[in-house]
Amino acid sequence: MPSTNVKALAESTREKLKGAVAQLEPFLNDHSLTQLTGEESGEDATIFYKGLLSDLRHLLVYSEVSVEKLGVLLRRPNLDHEFGERALYEAYHHCVNAFFYPKNECYSEDGRYAYTGQDAIRFRFKPVREARNVVLGVSKVFEELRDDLAYYESDYMTQRRMQGSK
Repeated sequence: MPSTNVKALAESTREKLKGAVAQLEPFLNDHSLTQLTGEESGEDATIFYKGLLSDLRHLLVYSEVSVEKLGVLLRRPNLDHEFGERALYEAYHHCVNAFFYPKNECYSEDGRYAYTGQDAIRFRFKPVREARNVVLGVSKVFEELRDDLAYYESDYMTQRRMQGSK
């Protein structure tokens, strides 16, 4: 991939991830497990919100790390093409995959709804409005990143393996 594309993609990826961080961080700072479970003191609600908060914290950390790596890349006087591709690969595999394949599976993407204009995210348990809004809000960011970084899903690593075997 040409280095001009890497630079432009790194800039847009960094900005999108900063937007996701700006949504996730206030939510995680302002909401606790007891606030989210509220009146629903059942075991299902507690397990759901514990898992959701854990997944969102992981996503926040991965996103912040990627923002920082991409920032380092973009601040350098000469673009390190190889470091840039690696940073974009890691942004895809850590951030995008952390969103679409959360460890606790509190929500999932239902591809049948992706083209209908409806939200493709389906929750395992009906969340409170704030939790629902933050997940659906960042879903748009990670959908765009998934489209932008599709090359890094498999082609990048295939290219690296082929270079290593020469």
